Amino acid sequence: MHQRQKPSAPEHTSDPAADGGALSMSHNDSRSLLNFSQLVLSAGQIKPSPGLKHSKITYFEVEILDVQSKKQICIVDKVPPASTVLDVKHKFHKACPQWYPSRVGLQLERNGPFLKDSINIQSLAVSSIITLYFTDLGQQVGWTTFFLTEYTGPLLIYLLFYIRLSTIYDQVESRKNFRHPVVHLACFCHCLHYIRHLLETLFVHKFSEGHTPLKNMIKGCAFYWGFTSWIAYYINHPRYTPPSFGHRQVSYAALAFLAGSWISFTVMTQTLPVGIFAFLMVIQMSLWAQKKHKLYLKRFYPEVRRKAAMIPIIF
Repeated sequence: MHQRQKPSAPEHTSDPAADGGALSMSHNDSRSLLNFSQLVLSAGQIKPSPGLKHSKITYFEVEILDVQSKKQICIVDKVPPASTVLDVKHKFHKACPQWYPSRVGLQLERNGPFLKDSINIQSLAVSSIITLYFTDLGQQVGWTTFFLTEYTGPLLIYLLFYIRLSTIYDQVESRKNFRHPVVHLACFCHCLHYIRHLLETLFVHKFSEGHTPLKNMIKGCAFYWGFTSWIAYYINHPRYTPPSFGHRQVSYAALAFLAGSWISFTVMTQTLPVGIFAFLMVIQMSLWAQKKHKLYLKRFYPEVRRKAAMIPIIF
């Protein structure tokens, strides 16, 4: 009898070539993933595009009201935070051309001081809307123009009187009368005084505020020019003779001037030793003057009886 053989289970045989290919593919994927990770790390974080950034700038609106009626004159919009009061004035001038910047006075409160041009507009803001009050300052002139006009006038006016124009003085008297040396000295000192002022205005002084009302210049010129004309007319007049002070008023004029010089030196230095020295010198010189004055009274009574010894009217 033949025994039936049991069917054998199917044998699983592995293909070496196929197994090797699968391992190779798995290894390559791992290497690719590792390379990609290193590439990402080396590149750093991915930066967003500049176009995605939105910089937000806050602008202010400046409402300008009339200081008297409180009515709105205009609104100056889109004022950057870095702007100054002067920038607001320029924008206001564009909206209202009849008021140029130097004529505009802006106040944070109706009774408050005028804001300086250099003040930053952001420092005034409590919200996005800033309310300022407008005052018309009138016609303005620069400080340099103000002082040049004020000081040039006296300089030229005095020289016109000094040369004795025929429209001011009689030419016959001008030719006949001799000019006293004091007239020339006064002209030199007067001109030197105003030339110094003009040079200081041009090269020394720096003015904090740029402008001043025109009416102030008119008042200043009227004062300086008017008094200069009055002074120059008398000093340069052909009949002018300067009064002499000294021997006509006191018997010992030299001691009077010496005492005056030491008193002036004391006031200038304001030191105790100088003051004591000047005090003792004045006492000693007054004794000398009194002694000499009594001698003059005995010899020249009619001429010296109205004189003082050293200080007019006092002694």
